[in-house]
Amino acid sequence: MKLDMIKFTRAIALSTLMLFTSAHSPALAHGDGAPQPVDTEGLKALGDEWLQKNPYKGNELAIKIGSSGYNSNCARCHGLDVKSGGIAPDLRYLEEDDEGDAWYINRVRKGYHQNGITKMPKFEGLISQEAMWAIRAYIDSRPDE
Repeated sequence: MKLDMIKFTRAIALSTLMLFTSAHSPALAHGDGAPQPVDTEGLKALGDEWLQKNPYKGNELAIKIGSSGYNSNCARCHGLDVKSGGIAPDLRYLEEDDEGDAWYINRVRKGYHQNGITKMPKFEGLISQEAMWAIRAYIDSRPDE
């Protein structure tokens, strides 16, 4: 009986410690996952000036790279195969024109906050412009159905 009480006390102490430390750890955004690097080797370098139009639209290598980048950084909120499960917008329905490109790159770079809550983290400084546009090329390649 005494051994059971010791095990019970340890379990309660461990649970309390886990609860306390997780409640005070910083959240990165939905899913609390750290952004993952995206290997853009083989894509034309875009330089330091931010483009407002996707230079990789329809580029097969960019779509392949974008698929990997999307699944590592975006799918947890926006859904596998770019099919949202309701947590975040379904990106298949973004405007596919220059205006949609400009909206996309600004949202990905700067993130989105509403009422003091991070709805989407900023990715500028975490993944490259090349990676962001490759992800956009992948999103545009996904069917709307």
